[in-house]
Amino acid sequence: MSDSDSVLSWLQGWYTEQCDGDWEHEWGVKIATLDNPGWTIRIDLEGTSVEECEYPKQTITRGPNDWIFARVVDHQFDGACGPGNLTELLTMFRSWADEH
Repeated sequence: MSDSDSVLSWLQGWYTEQCDGDWEHEWGVKIATLDNPGWTIRIDLEGTSVEECEYPKQTITRGPNDWIFARVVDHQFDGACGPGNLTELLTMFRSWADEH
């Protein structure tokens, strides 16, 4: 199993754990593309075990297509990254959520 398969399987499990008949109707996980190019993710934390946890804003810049930005704002994990960094960004969320 590759790292991307592993983190995607983990995210699917995390999402399923949040689904309680109510949470999934108002909250969720969104993954979309950016036009610069890259990815954006928004993960709602409201009603989860990490909704009150601090997340230090992170900015990583290695090159024009190799970058990550992540933060928690208004009970949402917001992240954006270069076109090849989605697995790394999701892994950052996973590590933080697993810690808390």
